[in-house]
Amino acid sequence: MEMTAGYDYNIFNTTFPFEDFPDDDEPCNLDPNPMEVTAQAFIHSIICALGLIGNTLVIFTYIFYKRTKTMTDVYLFNVAVADLIFVMALPFITYNEQHNWKMGPVACKILRSSYSINLYSGMLLLACISGDRYIAIVQARRSFGARSRALLYSRLICSAVWVFAMALTLPTLIYTENFEDVSLAGRATMMCQLSFSATETAKLMKVLVPSLQMAIGFLLPLSVMVFCYSSIIFTLLRAQSSQRHKAVRVVLAVVVVFVVCHLPYNVALLTHTVDLFKERNCMPEKIKMQALTISRAIAYLHCCVNPILYAFIGVKFRSHFQQIMVDLWCFSKKYIYSARSSRGTSDICISGLKPSDGSNNMSSFSA
Repeated sequence: MEMTAGYDYNIFNTTFPFEDFPDDDEPCNLDPNPMEVTAQAFIHSIICALGLIGNTLVIFTYIFYKRTKTMTDVYLFNVAVADLIFVMALPFITYNEQHNWKMGPVACKILRSSYSINLYSGMLLLACISGDRYIAIVQARRSFGARSRALLYSRLICSAVWVFAMALTLPTLIYTENFEDVSLAGRATMMCQLSFSATETAKLMKVLVPSLQMAIGFLLPLSVMVFCYSSIIFTLLRAQSSQRHKAVRVVLAVVVVFVVCHLPYNVALLTHTVDLFKERNCMPEKIKMQALTISRAIAYLHCCVNPILYAFIGVKFRSHFQQIMVDLWCFSKKYIYSARSSRGTSDICISGLKPSDGSNNMSSFSA
C-alpha cells in the first residue's frame, strides 16, 4: 500500500504495516492527484495569509492599544498567539510535504507538532474563557472580590495550559521521524511521520495519539463549554439584560465557530481510529483519506476566523482595528510629507496609541 506525504499521516499512519486489502487485485495507491495537491496548497495559502494578518492585528491591538484588562482578554491574547504559531508553520509544512522534507529531521518534528500544540492550547483556552464568563455572569456576586486578582490567576492558568499542551504533544515530537520511503513503483521519497521500532509501541501510539486529541483536545473542552454557556444563557434569559447579551456574544460566536471547524475532523479521525485494525477495502479507504484531508482543511480555518469575529462582532475591538488603520495611514504620511507637516501628523499618530478615559479602559468581552 503506497503512502505519500500528500495527506496528513502524522497522526494515524506510521511504518507499522497496514492491513491488506483482499478484494483488490492491485496494491492500493493513496497518492493524491495533482489537482488535489494544488487545491490543498491554495487553501493553505489563503488560511496562512488571513490568519497571519488577523492574529497579528489582534496581538498588536492588545499590546499597543487595548491592553489586557480581564481574564478573557488574557485568554484571547494567548489564543491569537497559538493560532499565529500554527499559521507561521503552515507554509513550511505545505512546502516540505511537496518537496520531500528538504528542511530535515528537526523541522519535521517541530512542524508536525505545531498543529497539536495549537489544538490543545486553543481549545483548552476557549474552555477557560467559557469558565471565566460563567463565573463573571452566573456567579457574579460570589466572585466580585476574587476577580480583583484575575490577571494573576489568568496568567498562571495560561502558563499551565501551555505546559499541558506541550506535554500532550510529546508523543508526536518524540516519535515523528524523517526517513526515506520506497513506494511500490520504486520511487524513493522522504517522509515525515510517526515511526516506531517496536510493533507494540506502534499499536499503542496509533490509538493513543488520536484518542488524546479527540478526548482532551475536543470532547473535554466541549463539555465545559456546553455546561458553562447553557448556564449563562439561562441566567441571561432571567436577567433580560441586553448589555450582557452583547458581552457574551463575541466569545460564544468564537466557541461555536471553533467547534464547527473541528467537529468534522474529529468525527473523521474517530472513524479512522476505530477501523485501524480491521481489514479495509481500497476504495472506502481512499474516500476516508479524502474526507480526512477536507475536514483537516476546515479545522485549519479556525486560525483565521477568530480575528474576523472580533472585528465584526466586537464593537470595541472593531474601533481599535479602525484606529490601527488610521495610525498606519498617519505614519505613512509622516514619511511622505515635508518636515513642515510631519510634526502635526506625528502628534495624531501618537494620540491613537494612548488609552482614552472612555471605551479603551473597558474590555470588549466583559459583562
